[in-house]
Amino acid sequence: MRERLEALRARIDAAATAAGRRPEAVELLAVSKGHPASAIREARTLGLDRFGESYAGEALPKTAELRGSGVQWVFLGPIQSNKTRLLAENFSWVLGLCSQKAARRLDAQRPDDLPPLQVCIQVNADGDPAKAGLAPDQLDPFLESVQGLRRLTVRGLMTIPRKAVPASPATPTTPATPVTGPHAFEVLAELFAKQVAAGHRWDTLSMGMSGDFEAAIAAGSTQVRLGTALFGPRPAKPGTRTPGVDAHHD
Repeated sequence: MRERLEALRARIDAAATAAGRRPEAVELLAVSKGHPASAIREARTLGLDRFGESYAGEALPKTAELRGSGVQWVFLGPIQSNKTRLLAENFSWVLGLCSQKAARRLDAQRPDDLPPLQVCIQVNADGDPAKAGLAPDQLDPFLESVQGLRRLTVRGLMTIPRKAVPASPATPTTPATPVTGPHAFEVLAELFAKQVAAGHRWDTLSMGMSGDFEAAIAAGSTQVRLGTALFGPRPAKPGTRTPGVDAHHD
């Protein structure tokens, strides 16, 4: 993992430098879903502290095992109404908020002894019918609907571009080809800049995964979500095929 992380950081640094940006302005969010707590412990020794999970049932045993280790848990993915209490009580961040109902439930269920839940709003920047998220023109009304929720703090935006089957798989040292998502990245970056100019004190533009993060950095991403490229292939669950790169969050 150390070698993979070093290779990924070198690519992040090179992409940021090529775009005229500071490399330290881009966070690597480690997507640990599908991997055991032992892998997260190893990643912690390498300096990573935020880890993305998509299934509450899988994540909760890890949060219990790693309690007190300094891990910040980030939820990625669709938010089910019957899972909002688990997210509100056990996660520091939620990426992918796009439902007023979920926002109200997370706000009401966030314990008073915890800091506000940090959230990024998901925008379906290229209108992919297979993806969740607000249409760009729905963002302003959504922000108005959640502005009174005091147990949530909006930190920015995230998106997942349309999936394209790569001609070659991504590795820590080489990107997948073809690079996907530039249009979605540009749309979201423009929307983010518009909201910041309007007075929102946002700092997180989460876009880019294992196969396209360099294009995302070129467009202005401040957070890339990397799982398989960092941890290696996810262990296959019984009765399933060996998983590859996650098309939704990694």
